[in-house]
Amino acid sequence: MTTGRSLIKFALAAGLAVATSLGNATASMADEMATIKDAGVMRIAMSGAYPPFNFVNDSNQVVGFDPAIGAEIGKRMGIEVEIVTTAWDGIIGGLLANKYDAIVGSMSITSERQEVVDFVGPYYTTKRAIFAKPGGITSAAELAGAKVGLTLGETHEAWAREQGYEVRTYKGLPELLLELENGRVDVIVNDSIAAILAMKETGQQYVMITDLETEEFGAGIAIRKGNPELAAAMQAALDAMMADGTYLEIANTWVGGDIR
Repeated sequence: MTTGRSLIKFALAAGLAVATSLGNATASMADEMATIKDAGVMRIAMSGAYPPFNFVNDSNQVVGFDPAIGAEIGKRMGIEVEIVTTAWDGIIGGLLANKYDAIVGSMSITSERQEVVDFVGPYYTTKRAIFAKPGGITSAAELAGAKVGLTLGETHEAWAREQGYEVRTYKGLPELLLELENGRVDVIVNDSIAAILAMKETGQQYVMITDLETEEFGAGIAIRKGNPELAAAMQAALDAMMADGTYLEIANTWVGGDIR
C-alpha cells in the first residue's frame, strides 16, 4: 500500500514539474489576446463526456452548459468559438502545448492547478459527492474495501487515493454511471450537480452518501499564464452575462437553475 501510494505521489509530482516548466515558458510570451482577435477564433477544450455540462448529442455535436457559456463569451468578445474534445487526464497538458486557447470544461479551481494555469471565473459552484445504488452502501464509513469509480485525472481521483480507497478510473460520467448501474463499482465519486442531473435524465436510481464532509468549490475557465488581457476580456464577458440575465437563461436550459 505504501509503495503504491508513493509511486502515485511521485507520478503526480513529476507531472506537475513538467507542467510548471511549460507554464513558465508560456508566461514569457506576449499576451495572446491580439492573436486570438486577429484569427477571429478561440479554441476551447472539454472532455465531451460530462453531461449535462458538455456531451456529444445524437447529431454528433458537442453541446451543454460549458459549450453554451464558451460560445456566449466568444460572441461578446467578437470572435467565433471552436470546440475541441480531448481526454480529461491530459487536458491541461494540451493547453500548455498550445493545442487550444482555453479549457471551458467544468474544471475545478485548485491551488495545484493555479500553479500552472490561470483561471477566469468561477462560473459555477458545486460539491464532491458519493453515489451508490439503492440497497448498497449508505455511509462513508462503509467505503473501506469498496470499489470506488472516478473519472481519470479529476481532483476526486487524488482525493480518493489519499483516503486509501480501491480506485477504478474511467473516461467520463456516462461510463461511471454505467459501471455503477451494472454493479462493477460499489460507488462513484463526482461533482454533485452533474451526477444528479445525469441520473435524473436517464432515470437511474441512486442514493447519495450524506455523511461525507465536503466544501463547495468553483469551476473556472483555464488559460495559459501570462495573458492578463485575455483573462480580463473573458472575465468581463462572463460578468456581463451574469448581470444581464443571459447566464441564468443558459443555466435554466441546461441544468435547470442558477448554479453560481
